[in-house]
Amino acid sequence: MTDTPMLLTPLTLRAATLPNRMVVAPMCQYSAVNGFAGDWHLVHLGKFALGGFGVVMTEATAVEERGRITHGDLGIWSDDHVAGLRRVTDFIHREGALAAIQIAHAGRKASTQRPWQGHGPLGEADRDRGEPAWPIVSATDEPFDARSIVPAALTNAEIATLVGCFADAAARADAAGFDILEIHSAHGYLLAGFLSPVANTRTDEYGGSRDARMRFPLDAVSAVRSRWPAAKPLFVRISSVDGASGGWDLDDSVAFAGELRQRGVDVVDCSSGGIRESGTLANTRLGLGYQVGYAREIRARCGIATMAVGLILDASQAEAILRDGAADLIAIGREALYDPFWAHHAARELAPAPQFSRWADQSGWWLERRAGTLSRLGIPHR
Repeated sequence: MTDTPMLLTPLTLRAATLPNRMVVAPMCQYSAVNGFAGDWHLVHLGKFALGGFGVVMTEATAVEERGRITHGDLGIWSDDHVAGLRRVTDFIHREGALAAIQIAHAGRKASTQRPWQGHGPLGEADRDRGEPAWPIVSATDEPFDARSIVPAALTNAEIATLVGCFADAAARADAAGFDILEIHSAHGYLLAGFLSPVANTRTDEYGGSRDARMRFPLDAVSAVRSRWPAAKPLFVRISSVDGASGGWDLDDSVAFAGELRQRGVDVVDCSSGGIRESGTLANTRLGLGYQVGYAREIRARCGIATMAVGLILDASQAEAILRDGAADLIAIGREALYDPFWAHHAARELAPAPQFSRWADQSGWWLERRAGTLSRLGIPHR
């Protein structure tokens, strides 16, 4: 390859220039205390900036306290949360990356245990260790599954209040120094629950037709855009299909993406599933890049930039997705947990003359000399 790999090419969105097309996907850590970012978040997110990613995104960050998935979720429902997040963004910026935040509300999937504690609804054992359940809300009073806590159906007035919570969160995210904001409207959480006819059986102006089911999510997007600086990009993560029979499908997502574009959204982050299962689409055949087709279709039909995610494992696969026109950005999740320097390794794989100039001086200086030593010894190395 003689030309510059697309994966390493900057992308300008509004006034922000992403140094490359590699984004750390939002991944819940469940390690906050009362919503506050701490040392774990500084090190967890900071290592990806050191690892060469162009954009480092936080996990789902709750816009109100009852919108947390677990007691360990990050929060941005209070001005008090700003300082801890600012500490993280300052480090990310010093290492040359852009800082992104995903704001969210868990809806009927709130008030649950951390995955390694059972991943079920909070119960007596959780209460005994100081983490009691809390009341939750959704489009209706139908629980996520048979063992989940029963939510209260949101009133119209409460929906309006929540729209304000999303907007306030955007203003706090700006104060915390984030360059990009993503609204979580996927995986069966609150906004996705309103979109899907499987979860939203309301008969008022927020339920029934697709336009009515989109009303609350679109109101939240408009409110966020009004408080998020015009110079800063806005992303929305969606479940391109929600995985349920008779549920939200790709044509729905195309229609939704068109509305998002009109409201000032710059990138649609194309995931899937979660309306009936705990994670992404569990009832389809998985494979490498299994969600890339959604990003391609939405990009082609809506003329909006997309981000591809889902079992993208190596640089050549990511580069092919971009060159094929399927997406504009590549989100790397669990693979980044396995290899926080994935972006640097991708650059060395794709560049015609791999060097360590992209690495921080504290590492690159030594690695360059180590590479020379290994070459002289005839020892293969990356």
